[in-house]
Amino acid sequence: MDTNDAAIVLDGFLEEPSVPGDLHGSTARFRLTVSPTDERTDEMILPCGVTDPALALAAIHDLVPGDKLRVTGHLRLPRTPDEPVWLAVTTLAVLQTAPLLTDPAPDATAVLERYGPYVCYFDADTTGVEVFTEAGQPVGTAPDPDKIGALLEAFEERQAAGGE
Repeated sequence: MDTNDAAIVLDGFLEEPSVPGDLHGSTARFRLTVSPTDERTDEMILPCGVTDPALALAAIHDLVPGDKLRVTGHLRLPRTPDEPVWLAVTTLAVLQTAPLLTDPAPDATAVLERYGPYVCYFDADTTGVEVFTEAGQPVGTAPDPDKIGALLEAFEERQAAGGE
């Protein structure tokens, strides 16, 4: 049996939008991210080509980046150093569609900001700002962001007077 003619089946994620392989859109090309294990070093990006016009049309218009696909095809190894390795896809199935990102991300409700050796927690629901040392020791709560400097100054004076 010739191993070059054996079809292989791979599962992977569509890396980027499919593109037409010719002017008429009767062929398509796309890149599939394949990761047979959980190890990032085993991950590869495999160029794929579709020559069936109906399948090419579906690949160009129906697939979006992030879709999980199962492709069946024949691996084409390079015959010269300037030829790529690619998979000639004969069947394609969508296992899982990519999540739609049509809704904008919600506004941040809280933010951590660093001020030298201090961390400030800004909560959008209140005007108060909780302040901690980088080790997690509470410094106090400033009534509003403009008062953080005064809170830090008072904390540092207490630390110097206490010998800590």
